[in-house]
Amino acid sequence: MAKPDDLSRSLVPFEQSSTLVAVIEMSLSSWLVAGIVPGLDRHPLKKLGADEDALLRLLQRWRDKAVAAGCTITRVVVAFEAGRDGFWLARWLRAHDVETYVIHPTSVAVSREHRRAKTDRIDTALLKRAFLGWLRGEPDHCNMTAIPTPEQEDGKRPSRERETLIGEHTRIINRMKACLVRWGIRNFKPTLRQAPQRLEALRTPEGMPLPPNTLAEMRRDMARLHLIKDQIKAITENRVRRLGQASADRPQAMSRMLARVIGVGIETADMLVQEILSRHLRDRRAVARYAGLTGAPDESGKRRREKGLARAGNTRVRHGMIQLAWRFLRFQKASALAQWFHARTSDGRGGTRKTMIVALARKLLIALWRLVATGEVPQGVVLRPAS
Repeated sequence: MAKPDDLSRSLVPFEQSSTLVAVIEMSLSSWLVAGIVPGLDRHPLKKLGADEDALLRLLQRWRDKAVAAGCTITRVVVAFEAGRDGFWLARWLRAHDVETYVIHPTSVAVSREHRRAKTDRIDTALLKRAFLGWLRGEPDHCNMTAIPTPEQEDGKRPSRERETLIGEHTRIINRMKACLVRWGIRNFKPTLRQAPQRLEALRTPEGMPLPPNTLAEMRRDMARLHLIKDQIKAITENRVRRLGQASADRPQAMSRMLARVIGVGIETADMLVQEILSRHLRDRRAVARYAGLTGAPDESGKRRREKGLARAGNTRVRHGMIQLAWRFLRFQKASALAQWFHARTSDGRGGTRKTMIVALARKLLIALWRLVATGEVPQGVVLRPAS
């Protein structure tokens, strides 16, 4: 039975004689638009500048050609591959009454040749083939991505910006330590509050101060480090203030619910809600699959083996859930999930624990999804009092 939110195939009957189909291969400065126009023997191909108005005029021109050929166009559908441009064009086209879809890039079949030819023309042909199969209703021919609203897309920015800043924070610290090691200094900690003052007093093993250029570089790195720490603090404070405000907004209510679970912090709760839990996923399998926490079987004839995690889902959710699973074992020792984990890792082998922590992360994610969707508290999980 077809699901209302199924993006693996089209649920609308496809009448090719009355449907104008177009796919777009997008780049920074130009778009290559390929069409299938009823009434025309050839498939037109047009290169445009990155201009949405020119695209709309092109679609209208193709529509006029189909009408001139004696065809009645009742449907115009456009698709392009998800990429750097995001979803703004899909929202803009839909606002101008053009049925638009965004194709998931990993669902487009490509040649398995070692050195396959790749041009924009070939890419548009692949997109047309995949899109036509999807329009015909062929299951799993290709998958479409859900087009988020501007509010949903903007809601992901704080957690993603914080993730980027933390990575930059770590890179600066590692760079400073590596620079100081070249002078034989190994005991300096850039994260200490008095680090800028201690930097001036550093001495090499020969008793010499840091050379002037190296000292100036360290000062600039310390200034960057201080700025990044302030920005991370500002993001955290703004998130706490936003979640503390009474609001009927569904993602905020979900984040507050998750933050009540002891062991789940505000940052983790907000990341999970914005990245996965606020999406309309139809069942627990879809939740695990979106997070990339499902297996990748390899079967051929009598051979049966498991290649490990598929890793085809959201990387942020997968990494965050594995970290949360380890933290969950510490703060929710009496829960049924923690007891399930300990019963299966009683042999004490590290490899078993690393394997089973992924299974725990998958079960925990599904349990948290049920918590925010239905209010069902996982067995044995302790919640903080409602504020």
